[in-house]
Amino acid sequence: RYGSNFPAKVTAWNHMAGSALTVAPTIESVKDLGGQQVAIPFWYSIHNVVLQQILRDAGLTVVTRPKDKPGPNEVVLTVMAPADMGPALANGAIAGFIVAEPFNAAAETQGIGKILRFTGDVWNNHACCVVFQHERDLQERPEWSQQVVNAIVKAQHWMRDHRAETAALLARDGSGKYTPFPQPVLERVLVPNAERDREYLASGANRHADWNRERIDFQPWPFPSYTEALVRALKDTQVEGDNGFLAGLDPAFVARDLVDDRFVRTAIESVGGLGAFGVTGGWERTERIAV
Repeated sequence: RYGSNFPAKVTAWNHMAGSALTVAPTIESVKDLGGQQVAIPFWYSIHNVVLQQILRDAGLTVVTRPKDKPGPNEVVLTVMAPADMGPALANGAIAGFIVAEPFNAAAETQGIGKILRFTGDVWNNHACCVVFQHERDLQERPEWSQQVVNAIVKAQHWMRDHRAETAALLARDGSGKYTPFPQPVLERVLVPNAERDREYLASGANRHADWNRERIDFQPWPFPSYTEALVRALKDTQVEGDNGFLAGLDPAFVARDLVDDRFVRTAIESVGGLGAFGVTGGWERTERIAV
Protein backbone atom coordinates (compact mmCIF):
# COMPACT_ATOMS: atom_id res chain seq x y z
CA ARG A 1 0.00 0.00 0.00
CA TYR A 2 2.77 2.41 0.88
CA GLY A 3 5.81 1.23 -1.05
CA SER A 4 3.95 0.87 -4.34
CA ASN A 5 0.94 3.12 -3.61
CA PHE A 6 -1.38 0.21 -4.34
CA PRO A 7 -5.03 0.79 -3.31
CA ALA A 8 -5.66 -2.28 -1.16
CA LYS A 9 -6.42 -2.95 2.49
CA VAL A 10 -6.03 -5.73 5.02
CA THR A 11 -9.49 -7.03 5.86
CA ALA A 12 -8.70 -10.01 8.09
CA TRP A 13 -5.99 -12.26 9.47
CA ASN A 14 -5.53 -15.82 8.29
CA HIS A 15 -3.37 -17.81 10.69
CA MET A 16 -1.41 -16.94 13.80
CA ALA A 17 2.08 -18.17 14.71
CA GLY A 18 2.67 -21.29 12.58
CA SER A 19 6.26 -20.40 11.66
CA ALA A 20 9.69 -21.40 12.91
CA LEU A 21 13.43 -21.03 12.54
CA THR A 22 14.60 -24.39 11.25
CA VAL A 23 18.32 -25.19 11.20
CA ALA A 24 20.71 -27.96 10.21
CA PRO A 25 21.08 -30.73 12.81
CA THR A 26 24.62 -29.54 13.60
CA ILE A 27 23.41 -26.11 14.76
CA GLU A 28 22.98 -26.11 18.54
CA SER A 29 22.32 -22.44 19.26
CA VAL A 30 21.59 -19.14 17.54
CA LYS A 31 25.25 -18.23 18.04
CA ASP A 32 26.18 -21.13 15.76
CA LEU A 33 24.55 -19.27 12.86
CA GLY A 34 27.43 -16.78 12.90
CA GLY A 35 29.31 -16.93 9.60
CA GLN A 36 26.41 -18.81 8.00
CA GLN A 37 23.60 -18.12 5.55
CA VAL A 38 19.91 -18.22 6.49
CA ALA A 39 16.98 -18.07 4.07
CA ILE A 40 13.89 -15.90 4.48
CA PRO A 41 10.78 -15.84 2.27
CA PHE A 42 10.47 -12.05 1.85
CA TRP A 43 12.12 -8.92 3.21
CA TYR A 44 8.88 -7.51 4.62
CA SER A 45 7.74 -10.79 6.18
CA ILE A 46 7.15 -11.29 9.87
CA HIS A 47 9.77 -14.02 9.48
CA ASN A 48 12.50 -11.52 8.64
CA VAL A 49 11.38 -9.24 11.46
CA VAL A 50 11.44 -11.97 14.11
CA LEU A 51 14.65 -13.55 12.80
CA GLN A 52 16.51 -10.28 13.08
CA GLN A 53 15.22 -9.84 16.63
CA ILE A 54 16.55 -13.30 17.48
CA LEU A 55 19.91 -12.63 15.84
CA ARG A 56 20.37 -9.24 17.53
CA ASP A 57 19.60 -10.81 20.89
CA ALA A 58 22.43 -13.30 20.27
CA GLY A 59 24.87 -10.52 19.36
CA LEU A 60 24.88 -11.37 15.66
CA THR A 61 24.87 -8.85 12.80
CA VAL A 62 22.75 -9.21 9.66
CA VAL A 63 24.40 -8.94 6.25
CA THR A 64 22.24 -8.67 3.13
CA ARG A 65 24.86 -8.07 0.44
CA PRO A 66 28.09 -9.78 1.46
CA LYS A 67 31.22 -8.71 -0.39
CA ASP A 68 33.39 -11.31 1.25
CA LYS A 69 32.99 -14.36 3.43
CA PRO A 70 30.88 -13.41 6.47
CA GLY A 71 32.63 -12.91 9.76
CA PRO A 72 32.01 -15.15 12.79
CA ASN A 73 29.36 -12.77 14.13
CA GLU A 74 27.67 -12.07 10.80
CA VAL A 75 24.66 -13.87 9.31
CA VAL A 76 23.91 -13.56 5.61
CA LEU A 77 20.21 -13.38 4.78
CA THR A 78 18.95 -14.51 1.40
CA VAL A 79 15.44 -14.49 -0.04
CA MET A 80 14.36 -17.94 -1.17
CA ALA A 81 11.13 -19.61 -2.24
CA PRO A 82 9.82 -21.76 0.64
CA ALA A 83 9.76 -24.89 -1.53
CA ASP A 84 13.51 -24.48 -2.17
CA MET A 85 14.46 -24.09 1.49
CA GLY A 86 14.37 -27.76 2.48
CA PRO A 87 16.59 -28.93 -0.39
CA ALA A 88 19.00 -26.04 0.23
CA LEU A 89 19.24 -27.01 3.91
CA ALA A 90 19.76 -30.67 3.01
CA ASN A 91 22.64 -29.96 0.63
CA GLY A 92 24.35 -27.47 2.93
CA ALA A 93 23.73 -24.36 0.85
CA ILE A 94 22.16 -22.70 3.88
CA ALA A 95 22.44 -23.30 7.62
CA GLY A 96 18.80 -22.57 8.30
CA PHE A 97 15.57 -21.00 7.16
CA ILE A 98 12.62 -19.24 8.71
CA VAL A 99 9.22 -19.65 7.12
CA ALA A 100 5.62 -20.67 7.69
CA GLU A 101 4.53 -24.26 8.12
CA PRO A 102 4.49 -26.97 6.97
CA PHE A 103 8.02 -26.56 5.57
CA ASN A 104 9.50 -26.69 9.08
CA ALA A 105 7.59 -29.84 9.97
CA ALA A 106 8.63 -31.38 6.66
CA ALA A 107 12.30 -30.76 7.47
CA GLU A 108 11.79 -32.39 10.86
CA THR A 109 10.10 -35.51 9.52
CA GLN A 110 12.70 -35.85 6.75
CA GLY A 111 15.52 -35.61 9.27
CA ILE A 112 17.22 -32.73 7.48
CA GLY A 113 16.52 -30.03 10.05
CA LYS A 114 15.31 -29.20 13.53
CA ILE A 115 13.33 -26.37 15.09
CA LEU A 116 15.64 -23.92 16.82
CA ARG A 117 12.89 -21.47 17.77
CA PHE A 118 9.20 -20.99 17.06
CA THR A 119 8.33 -17.45 15.99
CA GLY A 120 5.13 -17.54 18.03
CA ASP A 121 7.31 -18.01 21.10
CA VAL A 122 9.07 -14.72 20.33
CA TRP A 123 5.96 -12.74 19.35
CA ASN A 124 2.93 -14.28 20.98
CA ASN A 125 0.13 -15.10 18.51
CA HIS A 126 1.54 -12.91 15.76
CA ALA A 127 -0.29 -12.75 12.46
CA CYS A 128 1.47 -14.57 9.66
CA CYS A 129 -0.74 -14.19 6.59
CA VAL A 130 -3.58 -11.76 6.00
CA VAL A 131 -6.49 -11.15 3.64
CA PHE A 132 -5.60 -8.23 1.35
CA GLN A 133 -8.36 -6.87 -0.87
CA HIS A 134 -8.53 -4.18 -3.53
CA GLU A 135 -10.08 -1.00 -2.21
CA ARG A 136 -12.32 -0.74 -5.25
CA ASP A 137 -14.00 -4.02 -4.35
CA LEU A 138 -14.48 -2.92 -0.75
CA GLN A 139 -16.14 0.29 -1.89
CA GLU A 140 -18.07 -0.83 -4.97
CA ARG A 141 -18.81 -4.48 -4.12
CA PRO A 142 -19.37 -4.53 -0.36
CA GLU A 143 -21.70 -7.54 -0.43
CA TRP A 144 -19.21 -9.59 -2.42
CA SER A 145 -16.38 -8.44 -0.14
CA GLN A 146 -18.39 -9.48 2.89
CA GLN A 147 -18.98 -12.93 1.43
CA VAL A 148 -15.26 -13.38 0.78
CA VAL A 149 -14.43 -12.56 4.39
CA ASN A 150 -17.35 -14.67 5.66
CA ALA A 151 -16.01 -17.72 3.83
CA ILE A 152 -12.51 -17.28 5.24
CA VAL A 153 -13.77 -16.76 8.78
CA LYS A 154 -16.04 -19.82 8.58
CA ALA A 155 -13.12 -21.91 7.33
CA GLN A 156 -10.93 -20.77 10.22
CA HIS A 157 -13.69 -21.47 12.70
CA TRP A 158 -14.16 -25.00 11.35
CA MET A 159 -10.43 -25.74 11.24
CA ARG A 160 -9.90 -24.89 14.90
CA ASP A 161 -12.22 -27.72 15.95
CA HIS A 162 -11.37 -30.15 13.13
CA ARG A 163 -7.58 -30.19 13.05
CA ALA A 164 -7.08 -33.84 12.13
CA GLU A 165 -9.77 -33.58 9.45
CA THR A 166 -8.06 -30.46 8.09
CA ALA A 167 -4.75 -32.30 7.79
CA ALA A 168 -6.48 -35.12 5.92
CA LEU A 169 -8.27 -32.70 3.62
CA LEU A 170 -5.13 -30.73 2.74
CA ALA A 171 -2.75 -33.67 2.33
CA ARG A 172 -1.48 -34.78 -1.05
CA ASP A 173 -2.84 -38.25 -0.37
CA GLY A 174 -6.17 -36.96 0.94
CA SER A 175 -9.46 -36.13 -0.70
CA GLY A 176 -8.66 -32.48 -1.31
CA LYS A 177 -5.01 -32.82 -2.42
CA TYR A 178 -4.59 -29.11 -1.77
CA THR A 179 -0.90 -29.34 -0.79
CA PRO A 180 2.10 -31.45 -1.80
CA PHE A 181 2.65 -32.57 1.81
CA PRO A 182 1.80 -35.98 3.30
CA GLN A 183 -0.78 -36.15 6.06
CA PRO A 184 1.69 -36.88 8.92
CA VAL A 185 3.55 -33.63 8.19
CA LEU A 186 0.34 -31.61 8.31
CA GLU A 187 -0.80 -33.38 11.47
CA ARG A 188 2.49 -32.44 13.11
CA VAL A 189 1.57 -28.80 12.54
CA LEU A 190 -2.17 -28.87 13.14
CA VAL A 191 -2.86 -31.51 15.80
CA PRO A 192 -1.75 -30.69 19.36
CA ASN A 193 0.75 -33.11 20.90
CA ALA A 194 1.58 -32.68 24.59
CA GLU A 195 4.67 -34.90 24.50
CA ARG A 196 6.15 -33.00 21.59
CA ASP A 197 5.38 -29.70 23.30
CA ARG A 198 7.42 -30.86 26.30
CA GLU A 199 10.29 -31.73 23.98
CA TYR A 200 10.21 -28.27 22.42
CA LEU A 201 10.31 -26.67 25.88
CA ALA A 202 13.25 -28.85 26.85
CA SER A 203 15.16 -27.95 23.67
CA GLY A 204 14.43 -24.22 23.96
CA ALA A 205 12.44 -24.05 20.73
CA ASN A 206 9.67 -22.81 23.01
CA ARG A 207 10.52 -20.89 26.17
CA HIS A 208 7.22 -19.35 27.24
CA ALA A 209 5.12 -22.22 28.54
CA ASP A 210 2.71 -19.74 30.12
CA TRP A 211 1.76 -18.34 26.71
CA ASN A 212 -0.33 -21.48 26.15
CA ARG A 213 -0.68 -21.31 22.38
CA GLU A 214 -0.97 -23.81 19.56
CA ARG A 215 1.80 -24.42 17.02
CA ILE A 216 -0.58 -22.83 14.54
CA ASP A 217 -3.95 -21.23 15.19
CA PHE A 218 -6.66 -19.44 13.31
CA GLN A 219 -8.15 -16.12 14.36
CA PRO A 220 -9.27 -13.45 11.87
CA TRP A 221 -9.45 -10.27 13.94
CA PRO A 222 -6.70 -7.76 12.91
CA PHE A 223 -5.64 -6.34 16.25
CA PRO A 224 -4.49 -2.70 15.76
CA SER A 225 -1.78 -3.17 18.39
CA TYR A 226 -0.12 -5.78 16.16
CA THR A 227 -0.10 -3.54 13.10
CA GLU A 228 1.42 -0.71 15.11
CA ALA A 229 4.08 -2.96 16.62
CA LEU A 230 4.90 -4.43 13.23
CA VAL A 231 5.48 -1.01 11.67
CA ARG A 232 7.75 -0.05 14.56
CA ALA A 233 9.65 -3.33 14.21
CA LEU A 234 10.10 -2.88 10.46
CA LYS A 235 11.81 0.44 11.07
CA ASP A 236 14.52 -1.49 12.96
CA THR A 237 14.71 -4.35 10.44
CA GLN A 238 17.11 -4.50 7.51
CA VAL A 239 15.20 -4.86 4.25
CA GLU A 240 16.53 -4.69 0.72
CA GLY A 241 15.18 -2.46 -2.05
CA ASP A 242 13.60 0.98 -1.94
CA ASN A 243 12.48 1.13 1.68
CA GLY A 244 12.62 4.87 2.26
CA PHE A 245 8.85 5.02 2.74
CA LEU A 246 9.19 3.17 6.05
CA ALA A 247 10.79 6.14 7.79
CA GLY A 248 7.72 8.31 7.24
CA LEU A 249 5.12 5.79 8.38
CA ASP A 250 3.34 6.53 11.63
CA PRO A 251 2.34 3.23 13.31
CA ALA A 252 -0.99 4.51 14.63
CA PHE A 253 -1.90 5.96 11.23
CA VAL A 254 -1.07 2.70 9.46
CA ALA A 255 -3.23 0.70 11.90
CA ARG A 256 -6.18 2.90 10.91
CA ASP A 257 -5.42 3.37 7.22
CA LEU A 258 -4.12 -0.06 6.18
CA VAL A 259 -6.90 -2.07 7.81
CA ASP A 260 -10.61 -2.14 7.03
CA ASP A 261 -12.19 -4.26 9.76
CA ARG A 262 -15.88 -3.70 8.94
CA PHE A 263 -16.32 -7.00 7.17
CA VAL A 264 -14.39 -9.22 9.54
CA ARG A 265 -16.16 -7.87 12.61
CA THR A 266 -19.50 -8.80 11.03
CA ALA A 267 -18.18 -12.23 10.02
CA ILE A 268 -16.84 -12.93 13.52
CA GLU A 269 -20.13 -12.03 15.14
CA SER A 270 -21.93 -14.37 12.73
CA VAL A 271 -20.06 -17.41 14.12
CA GLY A 272 -20.42 -16.51 17.78
CA GLY A 273 -18.00 -13.65 18.43
CA LEU A 274 -14.34 -13.58 19.38
CA GLY A 275 -14.89 -16.30 21.96
CA ALA A 276 -15.46 -18.76 19.12
CA PHE A 277 -11.75 -18.29 18.30
CA GLY A 278 -10.53 -18.58 21.87
CA VAL A 279 -10.02 -14.84 22.21
CA THR A 280 -10.65 -13.23 25.58
CA GLY A 281 -10.33 -9.56 26.43
CA GLY A 282 -12.31 -8.06 23.60
CA TRP A 283 -11.21 -6.31 20.42
CA GLU A 284 -7.93 -4.96 21.79
CA ARG A 285 -4.85 -6.64 23.20
CA THR A 286 -1.33 -5.95 24.41
CA GLU A 287 1.46 -7.38 22.26
CA ARG A 288 3.88 -9.74 23.99
CA ILE A 289 7.31 -9.87 22.37
CA ALA A 290 10.14 -11.57 24.23
CA VAL A 291 13.19 -13.17 22.61
